[in-house]
Amino acid sequence: MRNVVTGTLAALLLFTIPAHARTSCAPRDLVVERLASTYGETRRSIGLGAGNRMVEVFVSSETGSWTITATRPGGITCLVASGEAFETYAEALPLDDTDA
Repeated sequence: MRNVVTGTLAALLLFTIPAHARTSCAPRDLVVERLASTYGETRRSIGLGAGNRMVEVFVSSETGSWTITATRPGGITCLVASGEAFETYAEALPLDDTDA
């Protein structure tokens, strides 16, 4: 039963993630060039994730498309997720009345 649930979940994820973000991996420079030339996306943010992976968000200002990538220490970048209607949102931090 567990394998059926896992397989079903994997199939759902496969069909809900756009084609260009389906477990595609390649050297980082190739991925960055392809995101720019095909989707007009440029890097908007960067961070360090688990396993020393560099996580980046690429966005097209013109179309609102976005892609999240993860680059392994060896330089191979994998597409993690992508979507549409990207918006920048800066949420105000809550006020804290206590001293540090």
